[in-house]
Amino acid sequence: MRKCFYSLLLLVIAFNTKAQVQFPAIDVLHYTFGIRLNDVNDTIKGKADIELKFLKDVKKFQLNLVKTNSSGKGMLVSSITEHGKNISFSQDSDLIHINVVAKAGSSHYFIITYQGIPADGLIISKNEFGHRTFFGDNWPNRAHNWLPCADYPADKALVDFIVTAPDHYQVIANGLKKQEITLPNHLRTTHYKETSPLPTKVMVIGVADFAIDHPADVGTIPLYTYVFPESKDAGFKSYTIAKEILPYYIKMIGPYAYEKLANVQSKTIFGGMENASAIFYFENSVTSKGIEELMAHEIAHQWFGDAASEKSFAHLWLSEGFATYMTNLYLENKYGTDTLKTRLKADRATVLKFEKRRLTPVVDTGVKNNFMQMLNANSYQKGGWVLHMLRRKLGDTLFWKGIRNYYAQYKNGNANTDDLCKVMEKASGQNLEQFFKQWLYTAGHPQLNITWKYDEAKKVVEMTITQKQSTLFEFPLEISIDGQSKILDIKNKAVNAVFPVKEKPKAIIADPNVNLLAGFEVEESH
Repeated sequence: MRKCFYSLLLLVIAFNTKAQVQFPAIDVLHYTFGIRLNDVNDTIKGKADIELKFLKDVKKFQLNLVKTNSSGKGMLVSSITEHGKNISFSQDSDLIHINVVAKAGSSHYFIITYQGIPADGLIISKNEFGHRTFFGDNWPNRAHNWLPCADYPADKALVDFIVTAPDHYQVIANGLKKQEITLPNHLRTTHYKETSPLPTKVMVIGVADFAIDHPADVGTIPLYTYVFPESKDAGFKSYTIAKEILPYYIKMIGPYAYEKLANVQSKTIFGGMENASAIFYFENSVTSKGIEELMAHEIAHQWFGDAASEKSFAHLWLSEGFATYMTNLYLENKYGTDTLKTRLKADRATVLKFEKRRLTPVVDTGVKNNFMQMLNANSYQKGGWVLHMLRRKLGDTLFWKGIRNYYAQYKNGNANTDDLCKVMEKASGQNLEQFFKQWLYTAGHPQLNITWKYDEAKKVVEMTITQKQSTLFEFPLEISIDGQSKILDIKNKAVNAVFPVKEKPKAIIADPNVNLLAGFEVEESH
C-alpha cells in the first residue's frame, strides 16, 4: 500500500479508526456477501451469509458493523436468522451483539439482512470523468462500515461477493467470476468466488464503467486490466508491466496464492491498495511514471500481507516492509545493483528523518487505534532495510531459503515477527535474537561518529568509531579507505582500529556499499 496525494496527517484525521476489537470465541470460515447497488441514491442493501466456528462455549457473540448514526450513515440490521429461525440481537455504534447459545467446536450458519449508506469502507463517488463508481477500501479495519464481519487481520475467511447493480456497470472482486445473470429493469447480478482465505482488509468489490483487457497469462494465472474507458489506451499499456513482475515473485518466493490478478484503476484513498487478486490503484496511476514501482509493491503484497498476513497491526512491517524490499529486489534484478543502492539511500534518509519526529520501534504495540499512523517510515522503509541487512548477514542463498520457507509455512495464515525470526534461524542455522531485538523491537538507529588520524611515521590510519545513541547496537561496519574496504565488528560504545596505508588517505567513506541503516559523521582529527 502506498499513500498518494494525501498527507499521512490528513489520513489519520479523516479516517479515525477505532480500537481493534477481536473476538476470541469465534473463527469465521466463510462469508457470502450479497450487495445490491443502485443509481438513485447511496443506500446499499446487504445480505451476509456467515459460516463460523465457535472456539469457546458462548451465550452470545459479536461481529463488527457500524450502526446508522445521527448523520444518517451506517448500517441498520433488520434480521438475523439461523436455519430460518429468527435470532435475537442488538446493535451499538460499532458492534452487533448476537444472542446464541453455542458449544466450543460447533459450526453455525447465520444470515444477516441489513441496509444503509456506508460511512466509509465502500467509497461511492464519481471518478475524474464524472461517472459514478463504487469501490471497496477496507484497510485497515474499515470493512465493517459496510460488511458485518470480524474486522481484523487475524481472522481470515473464504469470501463470495454476489453484486446486483445496474447493467451498465462491470464488477470486479476477489476471486474468479463464476456467474453473470441478466435481470429485468436493466439490472445484472455478478458472482465472484475466492477460494483462499482472506483478512477483511483486502476483501473488495469495484463497480464502475470499465474497459477490460486480458493482456497475458502467467502460467495458469490470467492477468486482467480494468480501467475507465477514457483511460483505455494509457491504462492498457502501462498496466501490462504486471506480466514481468508476477513471474519474478513466483520464481523467488513461491506459488501465487490466487486464481487471477486484476489491476484496477479506482477511487482508493491510497496510491495503491493490495486487495487480494484485485489490486486498486489511484486514478492517475495509468499515466504515472512510477507505475512499475507501484505495481511491484502491490503485487508483492499478494504474498506478504494478503496470503501471509500479520497477526496484528503492530507487526505491519511483515506486510509493508516486505513489499518495500521486494520492490527493491525486483528493480535490482531488472536494472542492476546501482538502482538498489540509490533506493536504499533514499529509504535510509526517510527513516532517519522520521525518527526525529517520532521515535518508536518498528513493532509498535503502542498503537491501539488510528492504525493509519502505522503507515509510516518504520513499517515501510525501515522494515525494508531490516530485510536488506538480514540478507547481507545471511547471504543470498540462506536469505531466500528463509523467505521461501516463511511464505510456505504462513501462506493462508498469520504470523508475527517472532514467527519470522524462528523460520529464518532454522533456515540459516544462526541465532538471530539480537538482530531482531535491536532492529525491530528497539527504537532508533546507530548514529556513528567516525574520527581518523593519519600517522605518517607509522604509515597507518588510526580510527575511532563511537556510537552516539544511548542504546548500543551490534553490526558489521564497512569502511572504504581510498577504495579499499575494511570490515569492523561493532559491539561497544567506542571501537578503535588501526589500518596500514601507503599514504595519507584521500577519501574515507563509511558504508560505501549501502548495507547499514545508520547515521554517519566522518571527520579527520588533528
